[in-house]
Parts: sequence; C-alpha cells; structure tokens
Amino acid sequence: MKRFIHAHATHPDPHMALALAAAQIEAQRHACGMGAPSLGWVYLAEAYVPQTETLLEELQQRWPGVAWVGASAPGICAEGVEYFEDEPALALMLAELPREQFRVFSGHQPLAGWRPEAALVHADGDTPELQELLAELAGQTDQGHLFGGLAVGHEDAVQIAQGIWRGGLSGVAFGSGVQLRTRLSQGCQALGPERRITACEGQLLLELDGRPALDCLLQDLALPVTAGDTALREALPRLRRTLVGLSQPGSRGRSEYGPEVLVRHLIGLDPARRAVGLAERVETGLSLSFCERQPEAARRDLLRMGTALRAEAEEEGLRMLGALYISCAGRGGPHFGAPSAELQWLRHGLGELPLVGFFAGGEIAQRGRLHGFTGVLTVFLER
Repeated sequence: MKRFIHAHATHPDPHMALALAAAQIEAQRHACGMGAPSLGWVYLAEAYVPQTETLLEELQQRWPGVAWVGASAPGICAEGVEYFEDEPALALMLAELPREQFRVFSGHQPLAGWRPEAALVHADGDTPELQELLAELAGQTDQGHLFGGLAVGHEDAVQIAQGIWRGGLSGVAFGSGVQLRTRLSQGCQALGPERRITACEGQLLLELDGRPALDCLLQDLALPVTAGDTALREALPRLRRTLVGLSQPGSRGRSEYGPEVLVRHLIGLDPARRAVGLAERVETGLSLSFCERQPEAARRDLLRMGTALRAEAEEEGLRMLGALYISCAGRGGPHFGAPSAELQWLRHGLGELPLVGFFAGGEIAQRGRLHGFTGVLTVFLER
C-alpha cells in the first residue's frame, strides 16, 4: 500500500488543471488501496494566484479532513518534470500520516506548546528579519531541522497553510514519528584551494592565509595579481560569476559543497586595500574558497544525493515514501540546458518516487540557513 501519491497537470483554467490532477490522484488511490489521506501539498503556478482561494476550497471539498500546505511560484515541479515561467500548472501530493505527528503553522497559528523534530517552511523573502525568524523557528525543533523555500512572484506570491497567507512564515512541522532526511545541492566547483580567513572587517575580506584577499582571488581566476583598475573592469563579467564558499575549518570535503558550506556572492572590490567585499559578515578562522556555479557540478550533486539517500534507506531497512524538492528559480531547465533536466537527473538518482516541489527565491536548509541557487531535497521514509 502506498502512503504517498502525487499528480500534476497544466491547463489555462486552474480548476480544469485541478480536475485533471484529482482524476490521477483518485485512480492511484483506487489502484494502491490508500486509506484516508491526512496531509496534502499543493504548489501553484503564478497564473493561478488569483484563483488560489477557490482552488483551496475545492481541494477541501474533494478531500475532506486533509490539511493543506503549499505555495505559488514562478515554476513548479513533480517527479521528472518541471513547469516554468508562463506555463500554468499545479502539482499535488497526498500523504497518509498520523495526525498527531504533524501540525500546520502560520502567523495566526504558531507552534506554541508543541516541539517538533523538523519543519517544512514556506516564507516571504520581504519579511523583516527573516533570517532571525528562521533561526528562532529552528530553535523550536529538537534537531534544528528546517527545509523549504521563499515563495516569490513577479507581482504576487501566496502561501497555503489551512488558509491563504501573504508575508511571514508558514508550513508544517513533523513529530518524531515521521522519518525524513534532507540533502542540499550547491552545484559549485572550487576555483582554487581552501584558505583560512586571517583578517577581515565585517563584510570586507582583507587577508587569506596572510595574503591580500584580492591577490588570492585574482590568482584563482588565473588573472594577473598585479592587474590595475582597467584590467579589473575588464574582468568584471568573470568576477560577477565568482562566489565564495564559507565553512568551519575541516568541515568541507576536498571537492564537495554540502549544507555545511555557506555560498555567498562577491559585492565589490577595494583595490587600494587589496580587499574583497562579500554578501555576508565573516570572522577570522573561517575557511573560504572561491567557486563558481556549474551545471555539471550540480548534476553530480543531484545524482550523488539521490543515490546516497536510496542506498541509506536500503541499508537501514527503510522504505522511501515520497519527496519534496525545492530548487532555485535560477536553476531548472535553463541552467541545465534542457527542459526538466534537473528533475530527470534527480529521478535517475532516487528512482521512481512521488515528488512535488517548486522553484524558489531562496532555499532553506540546515538550521534555517538561507541559501541561493541551490536545490533542497527531503525524503520521507518508514521502516
């Protein structure tokens, strides 16, 4: 018997898309003998935002007693497929979980009085002090395990949590009876060695291993260390693609950028001080490497984390039930060079598994950290 089932559909009329997806859901329920679902996810294309309220009412009528969570996004995904930009679509996933093992939350329904193990979070990127709110929410869980993403849109974005919300945080928290595991794909390739920050001021990186930070950056980019202002201006396109990976000493593998690495953009150069500005405050003692996003590195990440999760489940006698995948709106087909390539690589690693998700304006993983240009995969398991 399946505990998770999913469906997806595209149609100019959102209610027709829902009807098409609902027919798939009911056919699967009949075929697998699934009992009464208790939790549902719905992810919507931006084109459906004006009808979100009536869509939620229809979902509640079709499946009474199901608690619904979700969000709108510029792109949504399901197992092996993505719908991007102006393609009107929705994805549904229903799960049969013990009702005492999860709780939907929002700004009007906090988690007060219940301490979960982990939580899926949908958030508005314009929320004031968002990183602090995520850290506070992570502190309310036993493991600090948050995963999710920022709901964004060209004009409007909504969150669904037993109602329609704009702004703040919402989602669903899980108790210890729900087993899940999260992996993060950074898709980065190091440009040079890992170095230690030996001097800095706030967001200004001054020295790495006792050398001027700008000199180290130029060396890793194979540019003349003595480059003047004109040469630096000519190198701006390359510098704009360059990122930094920050981590605690010894926490990163030789070539991997996992969840322990915080990847941030460069925000400027100070040639007079031979310094580099970062989009993150830093401190001495941290490890740093300059890097670039690369589709091939991301492809390896997707294959590695999918196959690793599948292998772990087999070794521990666990069965994978379903999955959520939240990727950056800057990834997807355009980044990987072919429509749905990202989701197809993920399926190649995981195998066939009910999966839904969306493309976000920022991704959430590892104690509520905000990431960018990443993919966050969470798999639900049972023994």
